[in-house]
Order: sequence, then C-alpha cells, then structure tokens
Amino acid sequence: MPKTIFVEGTELFDEKSRMFIEVKPCKLIIEHSLISVSKWESKHHKMWLEEKNKTGLELLDYIRCMTINSVPETAYYALSEKNMNDILAYMDDPMTASYVYDPPNQGRGERISSELIYYWMIQYGIPFECEKWHINRLLMLIKICVRKASTMSKKDRQAMDQRRAALNAQRRAKLHTRG
Repeated sequence: MPKTIFVEGTELFDEKSRMFIEVKPCKLIIEHSLISVSKWESKHHKMWLEEKNKTGLELLDYIRCMTINSVPETAYYALSEKNMNDILAYMDDPMTASYVYDPPNQGRGERISSELIYYWMIQYGIPFECEKWHINRLLMLIKICVRKASTMSKKDRQAMDQRRAALNAQRRAKLHTRG
C-alpha cells in the first residue's frame, strides 16, 4: 500500500551554484516494496534488508527508489524531519495482523537479498503482483508459507513424494533415460 508524503515548499541554498533554489510544494507517493529494494540493491550492490548502517545519502536514495510518482529532484532535499519520521514509520509498519513466532537464538542461515525473496515467491507460488506489496507484509506471507510447508503432515508429504516419483518415472520412460 503506497504512502503519500506532503513536502512543503521551501527555499534551499545550493553551495555549488551559490544560488537559492525554490522548492514548490509537492506530493511524494512512496512504496516500500520488493521492487524498491531491488532497485536500490542493483544500484548500491548491497543487501537493503541486511545493511544496518546506511548513510543518510543511501537512505535518501532509497526514498528515490520507493517513489512511484514524478517529483523534482529538489523535493528530496526539502524533506522535513516530520516527513522523514513519517517515512521511517511507514517502512517499519508490519502492514499485517499476522504474527509468526520465531524461537529466540534461531539464526537465519542466509542473508536476504531481493533475488532470494523472488526465489521464495517462485518456490511458494506467490504471484509476482505481490512484489508491489509492502515488503514487511510480503516477508510475513513468506514466513507463513515456510511455517505451513514445514508442518505438512507425514501422509501429505508421502503423497507428494509419490506424485513426484510417478512424474519422474513418466518422464524417464518418455525420454528413454535413467534419471
């Protein structure tokens, strides 16, 4: 779900040109999504979700990556403290009522990049339209998929294994191969 941020008009001083620049009021429509994460990671070659010590410029660039409407570049430099607090609160919002209990001291084995999230989406059959969801909501859906898949009954797992074995046998017979 996109968030609208209202940037007030102001006047900024450009050190390079030694001139004042007028920033007109505008609306910044942002989307903290897998698409935004992917854009930022392809530019910075770092994992957004894993990088804890982001610089102010990296955060500002991520806000650019989240922006889904057209705004003048100067709008980003006119963001107020309230605007930044609103953006950070939006990014921290879980955007879901779901909760998955993670046992304490259970470390993740992998570092999370946008490509890994896309892999999980493919693995669990999550449609690509969900790449526009708030990233926290998408990650919760993936956690739920992981939990549900891991609690599959032994009978269900055996039936799935039998179907997979039958399909593999059909393919081997059709292609005249041994495996």
